[in-house]
Amino acid sequence: MKKIAFFAALSAACLIARAQEVQDLEVQYNPNSLNPIPVYEQHYKVRVWRNIDLREKQNKGFFAKNGELSRLVVEAVKSGELTDIYASDSLTTKISKEDFLGRLVAEQAQMYDQWDPNRDFYTDDIITYNGKNYRSLRDNRGVTPGADSAGDDWAATSQGSGLEYMVNDISNAHMCEDIIFDRRRSRLYYDIQGLELIIPGAKTNTNIDVSLGWFKYKDLEKLFRNNIPKAVWFNWQNTAQNKNFADAFLLRLFHGTIYKVQNPDDETIDDTYRANGRPYREGVWAREWTEMMLMEKEHNLWEF
Repeated sequence: MKKIAFFAALSAACLIARAQEVQDLEVQYNPNSLNPIPVYEQHYKVRVWRNIDLREKQNKGFFAKNGELSRLVVEAVKSGELTDIYASDSLTTKISKEDFLGRLVAEQAQMYDQWDPNRDFYTDDIITYNGKNYRSLRDNRGVTPGADSAGDDWAATSQGSGLEYMVNDISNAHMCEDIIFDRRRSRLYYDIQGLELIIPGAKTNTNIDVSLGWFKYKDLEKLFRNNIPKAVWFNWQNTAQNKNFADAFLLRLFHGTIYKVQNPDDETIDDTYRANGRPYREGVWAREWTEMMLMEKEHNLWEF
């Protein structure tokens, strides 16, 4: 009996130790990392934010016609394949699918009063508004909202949400990533945390950038791997080397300008220079200088 009691106590102690070990691992690893590096192996770490203009020549592989990264993400949200959308880069507070779809609608869209709620609408047509192309709404009688239809009971107003932005309008993205030097493997890693889709102010009626929401890169990487025919980074110089979006991000085949480095005041580089009364161009130079300084830091870390 004493032996049985001894082994029972030993098993309980092992289970407690194992539970404590699992808890410690949760603290030591970043849950948002695709390939997390233990905290005790991180010799150097800094978090940076990059602005990725998908219209740039280097980024066109992510923005090929009918194969845009933004198209894949928006379709995944609409279909329910991508469910977790976040309000900020902290990746903690979620927003609803309805909120995301509401942000896809252009401001000051043309809507109408005295309408019949039982009419069916669809968004197959394209109309031009303020020099921009949008998907339109059409009722089952063939009357397009916004058209001049004499004798109809539709009256144009400046309120509502009838026009949805085109996928080509979602041409900007913000990336949040950790730059980590692993002391055990003596190399630098770029650990992407999240990606934000943005409609630039040049495409909106208010000339203000519209954020559609943040996504964990872990979720996006899974989306890319599960949609191989659609998630194709287009290599316009050699189409035999087209790659999956996930591989293209892993190989750093994009160009993203650093606009913020983690700091106590949570200021962007432009904010810092603007607060000091420096001209805008110096903020632009500072972004490139920051990139060079990080490269220099990586070079110096090879001593370890």
